[in-house]
Amino acid sequence: MAKSQSTDQNKAFGWAANDKSGVLSPFHFSRRENGDNDVTVKILFCGVCHSDLHTIKNDWGFSHYPIIPGHEIVGIATKVGKNVTKFKEGDRVGVGVIIGSCQSCESCNQDLENYCPQLVYTYNSRSSDGTRNQGGYSDKIVVDQRFVLSFPDGLPSDAGAPLLCAGITVYSPMKYYGMTEEKGKHLGVSGLGGLGHIAVKIGKAFGLKVTVISRSSEKETEAINRLGADSFLVTTDSQKMKDAIGTMDFVLDTVSAEHSLLPLFSLLKVNGKLVTLGLPEKPLELPIFPLVLGRKMVGGSQIGGMKETQEMLDFCAKHNIVADIELIKMSDINTAMDRLAKSDVRYRFVIDVANSISSA
Repeated sequence: MAKSQSTDQNKAFGWAANDKSGVLSPFHFSRRENGDNDVTVKILFCGVCHSDLHTIKNDWGFSHYPIIPGHEIVGIATKVGKNVTKFKEGDRVGVGVIIGSCQSCESCNQDLENYCPQLVYTYNSRSSDGTRNQGGYSDKIVVDQRFVLSFPDGLPSDAGAPLLCAGITVYSPMKYYGMTEEKGKHLGVSGLGGLGHIAVKIGKAFGLKVTVISRSSEKETEAINRLGADSFLVTTDSQKMKDAIGTMDFVLDTVSAEHSLLPLFSLLKVNGKLVTLGLPEKPLELPIFPLVLGRKMVGGSQIGGMKETQEMLDFCAKHNIVADIELIKMSDINTAMDRLAKSDVRYRFVIDVANSISSA
């Protein structure tokens, strides 16, 4: 029997985790009423991000149950407030990782809402009025128009959904850290999962030479023949790692498990940049000697602001970049989470929400 959070008029339905077991089950709750600046979205598809798994399991220690995950949302605008100018009913739209910010701080004024001190995440968060926010494993969502994205005609709703997190997570550091300024630069992509496989595609579209860095050769053929990588480097092959020392201008580290950074630093040229995107449960050790002796840089990055996210979607539509997905029903979500924990997905699960969710 589905559990219930409240019974007001704006009823909604989704699948929620109620404790750190992470098991998701049917859940009735309420969305806020559509305000003057809001867009109500009927959810069609929602990607399954590794952050969803971490959050429902409370791996990071700040989960507040019940939680409906999901921040790679594509749907149809079904209602717009009187002040909404960017969208109309019937538009196909996207909602990503964030749904609110103060809209007045330095970061917000620079279109960097994702770094606002009062950032509001799509789920496992509260809005300024105290409302608990729930994510896209549900039938609808209500969002301020500033945090709604126009979904380009050239992008399919299902395979395009993961771009709203995975896509912008790799696109933003490529832009910020200068990876797109000169074609032919050498980019290493560490980890070939949900983030990594999109990084390969976007990197190639920017004219970079792309090498996938992985612990095993299991994905080598598909990385090169299917995703378009130029080469594949196995970290357990000591000779190939030795040959690759000092050959890369940039490395994007997408690995979310505990791992050593030292081998990645060795691959960088002088002035090379290592950018970490994964969020391991425990801190990683930062080796200082290779940083100092090679004048190398380590940095981080998380998603992007709304302007840049729209730019990314338009870029991906222009270059026919989408995620490689496995489309699942809502009822299959717990099996999908078990598989995701084992990295058993090529390369992103996407829930066919509209055709498989039911409040019955």
